[in-house]
Amino acid sequence: MTTIRTLAAHEVVRAAYPREVTERDEIGMAVGKAIDGTLSKYSYEFARGWKPTRTAMNHAAAEILDEELRDAHIVLPAVERDRHLAAASGVLQEFRRSELTGLARPRSRLILINEQVGVYAQPDFWNGRDRIYEMKSYHANPIPPEIRLQVQLFQCAFPGFRAFLAWFDRHATPISTTLEEVPAPDQATAEGVLGLAYRTGMEKGIDKVLEYMDSRPISYSVPIPSGPAEPGETPRTPRAESDGSEG
Repeated sequence: MTTIRTLAAHEVVRAAYPREVTERDEIGMAVGKAIDGTLSKYSYEFARGWKPTRTAMNHAAAEILDEELRDAHIVLPAVERDRHLAAASGVLQEFRRSELTGLARPRSRLILINEQVGVYAQPDFWNGRDRIYEMKSYHANPIPPEIRLQVQLFQCAFPGFRAFLAWFDRHATPISTTLEEVPAPDQATAEGVLGLAYRTGMEKGIDKVLEYMDSRPISYSVPIPSGPAEPGETPRTPRAESDGSEG
């Protein structure tokens, strides 16, 4: 049996770009989870061409938001809660009109680095053929480094796929929608990302037995990083291998 160190892509990102979380951040994350959770709940219906009602989606978003706020011990004035729910509703309705409607979320894949570290990577949506999508309920230009790192990890997990950021800006009036393709990282950047993920996994990962894991492994061989690692460093080309199954 092969024991590896495992962690999720968002843990690699958080370790690379740590920051103090304020109450405003927690509220924003709660709204984002309300949107993501609602779309996840109804993705089955979207994929089959069904259209859940606006009322049902808004109700689901309100339930998730209230639960997230309770967990964070945050009490919002009614007028502020309603404002956030109105913004979430706007994003949900724009999503219904976008090309993402009907797309499924792919199963998680495992970026297996040097047969020692495994990083779970699961973008929000894919078309099952050649595109992956990560959705954000705000718009940032240029792309923040932590978001770019997140997408680069997804690109390592889905080699050969085109990657897109779907921005649904809930802060804009009216809600704005932007679909932005993220170019594949060059060879040096890809290896820097994998080296960073390897180091983070060795330091913070949890031991699991590879043979018992369900996620499809996408294997890479990279030089073992020494000392501080930053995304984009090192010149060697990573070698990707696949087990040939979709998992």
